[in-house]
Amino acid sequence: MTADRPLRVIQWTTGNIGRRSLHAIIGRPDMELVGVYAHGAGKVGVDAAELAGLAEGRHDPTGITATDDIDTLLVANPDACCYNPLWPNIDELERLLESGVNVCTSAAWITGAKQTPENLDRIRTACARGNSTIFGSGAHPGMTNMVGMVLSGACERVDEIRITESVDCSTYESAGTQTAMGFSRDPATPGLAESVRAESEVFAESAAMMADEIGAELDRMTFDVTFTPATGDTDLGFMTIPAGTVAGVQGYHRGWVGTHNVVSVGFNWTMGNHVVPPKPLEHGHVIQVFGVPNMRTVLHCLPPKDWTEPGFMGLGMIYTAMPVTNAVPAVVAAAPGIVTLAGLPPVTGRFAVPPTALDTMANNSTANNKTANNKTANNKTADDTTNA
Repeated sequence: MTADRPLRVIQWTTGNIGRRSLHAIIGRPDMELVGVYAHGAGKVGVDAAELAGLAEGRHDPTGITATDDIDTLLVANPDACCYNPLWPNIDELERLLESGVNVCTSAAWITGAKQTPENLDRIRTACARGNSTIFGSGAHPGMTNMVGMVLSGACERVDEIRITESVDCSTYESAGTQTAMGFSRDPATPGLAESVRAESEVFAESAAMMADEIGAELDRMTFDVTFTPATGDTDLGFMTIPAGTVAGVQGYHRGWVGTHNVVSVGFNWTMGNHVVPPKPLEHGHVIQVFGVPNMRTVLHCLPPKDWTEPGFMGLGMIYTAMPVTNAVPAVVAAAPGIVTLAGLPPVTGRFAVPPTALDTMANNSTANNKTANNKTANNKTADDTTNA
């Protein structure tokens, strides 16, 4: 929040991740939703509350309806945009940034290093023109890298930071994304390893960022991957994993100083029940710092007691969206240009007063008002007596 008003924010896309970001923006007193961008024509004209999944009858319409026209969004004079498509579009980002809109994104962006030099120069130039900032984060990469860097602060010597997303991906219902990462394909497909490397290259960005923060000047980056075939057929509903096709993918983007592996960021993913991965799943993000001392933790994304959605995919989407949405105030306050997790103050969530606490506060307020009224009545009686 600025000194005198909430930050004006637009939400770009309302898919799996964007919908969770939109939901959070609507509920934050330090942000004012001023626009929503939707790719799908069926969402244009729909109120943001409906797109965010807020229950009809329990939440009033916001009065902000989705559009597919960027000019309409810019007229609202937004301070920031939560940009949540699957992949970044340089034309879109350039237009937002040069218009003075700060961008917080989950769209495969940590440092921007995977972009071509020409596209990266366009982004830097747009930031300079608009006096704006771009920041990328998410769950992994993103939050996991932040935890890894923080853990390294407990070490006298750091030899390697290694981060692994070790999960069953079967609940992530995106056949296109999963196929691009090798699932359901023949392990011997020519170029499959290179395809997976390119699809996951943002992990390399995060590895290089961590290396910079621990003072390691990398000589090179490499990628290695192991494909594990399914031992039986699996029908996941949204896609099938036939026996003999890829059902497990373990890969790492690694940064090296000479022959020493300094940073490793990757994944140990499976889909379906008919697969034994190279390493047992830990159902979370395994974050390890090797050095003096060794540090290790596993982040688990777990449902709260009041979770009512079927399955846990929604939790993962919140986990991915919130490191971006919660960063909006810090990014608006940051210097123009490309900023990373390493360059921001700690990004935190927002306290939400529990319903029971609200009831207590209301009861206390009623009691205080009653006490104040009694005091007023007593003072009036005393005044009447004195005046008599």
